[in-house]
Amino acid sequence: MGSDARRAAQRRGLRAERLAALWLQLKGYRILGRQLRLGAGEIDLVARRGRTLAIVEVKQRPTLAAAAEAIRPQQRQRIARAAAAYLIRHPAGRSSAVRFDALLMAPWRLPRHIEAAWEYPPEKHPPWK
Repeated sequence: MGSDARRAAQRRGLRAERLAALWLQLKGYRILGRQLRLGAGEIDLVARRGRTLAIVEVKQRPTLAAAAEAIRPQQRQRIARAAAAYLIRHPAGRSSAVRFDALLMAPWRLPRHIEAAWEYPPEKHPPWK
């Protein structure tokens, strides 16, 4: 991908994340962080509603199905590691129910928020517990 195409993709991604944050706010979430780079990975959005802390991956693709398919197992693991790093730095979040959400976006479609889109691998206990 050339540098112009890369910059255009980054702009689209930033716009999708801003719209996703707005969508979550309309649903009653408070945005605690955006584009957090935490050693092992990146978290698009951290949001809270009540006692639930949502680690949100935002994906924009031509269709909602393609957006859902774009969140691969390896990426989920990187997001889980980044979430662990976030919770080490923000201990208040450890008392929350931590959940991994996906917010899928496609042109001319309403965003689709999938709560608990995946779980931390069940054979391991989350490092923040």
